[in-house]
Amino acid sequence: KGNCYERLFGPQNNNMADIKKLKSVGICTVKGIQMTTRRALCNVKGLSEAKVDKIKEAAGKLMICGFQTASEYSVKRKQVFHITTGSLEFDKLLGGGVESMAITEAFGEFRTGKTQLSHTLCVTAQLPGEYGYTGGKVIFIDSENTFRPERLKDIADRFSVDHEAVLDNVLYARAYTSKNFHLRTFYLNFEMLFNRPVSEVTKSVFKLLIIDSIMALFRVDFSGRGELAERQQKLAQMLSRLQKISEEYNVAVFVTNQMTADPGAGMTFQADPKKPIGGHILAHASTTRISLRKGRAELRIAKIFDSPDMPENEATFAITAGGITDAKD
Repeated sequence: KGNCYERLFGPQNNNMADIKKLKSVGICTVKGIQMTTRRALCNVKGLSEAKVDKIKEAAGKLMICGFQTASEYSVKRKQVFHITTGSLEFDKLLGGGVESMAITEAFGEFRTGKTQLSHTLCVTAQLPGEYGYTGGKVIFIDSENTFRPERLKDIADRFSVDHEAVLDNVLYARAYTSKNFHLRTFYLNFEMLFNRPVSEVTKSVFKLLIIDSIMALFRVDFSGRGELAERQQKLAQMLSRLQKISEEYNVAVFVTNQMTADPGAGMTFQADPKKPIGGHILAHASTTRISLRKGRAELRIAKIFDSPDMPENEATFAITAGGITDAKD
């Protein structure tokens, strides 16, 4: 609903030029227009202020943004789905799995299972789940060169699904700089990705966006306190876009994050002198934050660090050849 430009402009072809201008900046739906400020629309090349006012007025008539009762919003929340992590205990910790219409962040030191969890989600997102979830395609943006298609085949064997089908349903992109990374998220808005099935056979759409990891390139491209403000501003813009994508297209966004040593931890006698990078910008943007740490051998421990509806709790899971699984007693 609200994803058809004909409802906004009408079926006439004389408005195709305006549609192309909006799509050129990643605005592909009526809701996307409502999520974009008038100032940003006026900056689109070829759109006058008068034209922007007409577009905003038409969008407002199609989709009224105002107050609604909690009961009405509860009905909308029924569209939310959960993608299993591969571990029942981990799913229980998250309230059913990785949630759509939200950004889920997993942070931890190296070898805590962040990338393994990302690979497992690439497969489980394609499988039918509970409450009518039919599965869908996955977008994987790789900033650390950690994506391995061979790993997906091993995980696919565990769930007895076809290797080629699993690989064909994952759209992969490698990002080398933070600017390139920002452009990757920019083009995710395009209607060809989220509103049109890539395969006419499966008729499925994209359900999951994975970024591994979200802060790696920002950490390299912006160094020192002198560039901190610019880094955080660019990060905030990208996170805002990801939030809008998750709500506009009802997709789950899963991001991994690195850790850094906290120089002031020793003065405050903190038990753990390390903290996730990204500061308050990333902390506020993430809907659910998960802390991962090492356990014995292949065991890892996940803890709810922040969540709007799940209590602070822990779950133990294992990393195996088949991806993330429950820990054996």
